Amino acid sequence: MADLLQAREWLAQAGSVAILTGAGISAESGVPTFRGAGGLWTDSKLGKDFKAEDLATPEAFARDPRLVWEWYDSRRQAIAKAQPNAAHRALVEIEKRKPRFTLITQNVDGLHDLAGSGKILKLHGDIWRMRCTQCGANFPNRRVPLPKLPPHCACGGMARPGVVWFGESLPEGMMKEAEHAVEAAQVFLVVGTSAVVYPAAGLIPYAKQAGAKVIEINLEETAYSARVDCALRGLAGELLPQLL
Repeated sequence: MADLLQAREWLAQAGSVAILTGAGISAESGVPTFRGAGGLWTDSKLGKDFKAEDLATPEAFARDPRLVWEWYDSRRQAIAKAQPNAAHRALVEIEKRKPRFTLITQNVDGLHDLAGSGKILKLHGDIWRMRCTQCGANFPNRRVPLPKLPPHCACGGMARPGVVWFGESLPEGMMKEAEHAVEAAQVFLVVGTSAVVYPAAGLIPYAKQAGAKVIEINLEETAYSARVDCALRGLAGELLPQLL
């Protein structure tokens, strides 16, 4: 309780806040995680299990775009059933209260948008957008299920998911913008992330070095739990509203 009260005080006094969210916050809405129990996907036609690392790569897409899109179509259908939870809504409330606010997310599910968050940096892209492999167009598509796999752009070129795959760089300038937000923050909230995926995890020591109070909210300990200023254990949907 003392840690929670201290975290609440730091947040209340801060004029500038940055947030990093990971898969844990979406898992509370029922979105399957890459690394959790929902990480395996079974192709019914092949009768074979695939891990995310098998499919979310440029090489996998080059080999079998239809297979990759079948997996993404199944993920989109699962995500479409999910709704923002109390943690997503609490972050919207923090944004309303703070003059300087940036939400940095590793999630691609769009639940922050659905909740009403405005200032979002999507480090790993957006599953509800597509990018044409021919003309480079980047366009939204929320159809579930997709009527044709793989989907195509208006130009006739094949589209790929608008997400960052394993082995790919983040969108140009995205990490620099995230670093600027963290550098300016008096409080840096790290919510529902295992802190093992880089470069996003590197924002935690960066925030410490810049002088921010770092508050971690996670079900389990992470590699950075011992180094943050306050580590709160529990569901984000229960703890974040209490910080308000």
